[in-house]
Amino acid sequence: MTDNHGIERSVIDFGVLTRWMDGERLAPGDIASVETLAGGTQNVLLKFDRGGRWFVLRRGPPHLRPKSNDVIRREMRVLSALAGSDVPHPGFIAGCPDENVMGGAVFYLMEPVDGFNAANGLPALHAGDASIRHEMGLQAADAIARLGAVDHVAVGLATVGATAFGQPEGFLERQVGRWMSELESYSKHEGYAGPEIPGVDETAAWLDANRPSTWRPGIMHGDYHFSNVMFAHDSGRLAAIVDWEMCTIGDPLLDLGWLLATWPEPGRPTATGSPLAAAGGLCTPDEALAHYTSRSARDLSAIAWYKVLACFKLGIVLEGTHARAAAGKAPKPVGDLLHATTLRLFEQARVLIAEG
Repeated sequence: MTDNHGIERSVIDFGVLTRWMDGERLAPGDIASVETLAGGTQNVLLKFDRGGRWFVLRRGPPHLRPKSNDVIRREMRVLSALAGSDVPHPGFIAGCPDENVMGGAVFYLMEPVDGFNAANGLPALHAGDASIRHEMGLQAADAIARLGAVDHVAVGLATVGATAFGQPEGFLERQVGRWMSELESYSKHEGYAGPEIPGVDETAAWLDANRPSTWRPGIMHGDYHFSNVMFAHDSGRLAAIVDWEMCTIGDPLLDLGWLLATWPEPGRPTATGSPLAAAGGLCTPDEALAHYTSRSARDLSAIAWYKVLACFKLGIVLEGTHARAAAGKAPKPVGDLLHATTLRLFEQARVLIAEG
């Protein structure tokens, strides 16, 4: 077995993994060519070969948090549920939901994605062809239209009973209070002077006053932007949506609002920092919205509300790192950068509200 990264042996017992895979009848042989992949900021992602077949293993971070295993179990469930659908996603192979097997961490195996993450840079083909980048934008909208069209009950993601996957009832009503409480909780960090974010209260009030009265539940990715998708090496095709740790049953239009709120545009830095912003050539957000509309039966008349909610929620999430940085629990440059992004997001929300 090739082992080039120290983190691998520290978090994965390859003997246990081998025996578990034997029990699952998965490609007998030695585990070889182990490689640590980038994938999310918290979880461990390893690629390896066994018996001539490539696998990707995903588990929680080296130091598990209280909900790490539950997050991975949810990912297993949604990826398994999406099998056979037209939603581009990593193929689920097998999972181990029992935390007693691998030293306290649950884990699962999935198929490797033949693609690249645009947040890490663009291949020469994509960097040199604006028409391909234009297609990448359309594909990003198309993928969540497909996700939002999946019947979550039919694929086993029920919202009631012992196996409930989410709690869609009251989902939109909970959002403002939930995230204002999160923002208030940051005051516990010593050294954090409090959220100096113009427009927070006004945005919250507008969201409550203009909340859509009707909506249709569906599968929500929960953190949908260009850093969480992978594209094919030879075209603008979206190969897979990745990092499903925030997935739930909620309002899929929030995924669309999230994508539009973080859309990479020249001269407008985004929270995702995609090189696509510098390259330009993507379709416009309006084109992406029109593309989604052509592929979805959902009512998009209140899409401005979802974009404002995305700015509000993401801005508060990012401010959490700024608060932790003030307390010395995160790098100060990172905290400052994310605080600046939060300010831009709330300014964006104010513009959207003013436009009506």
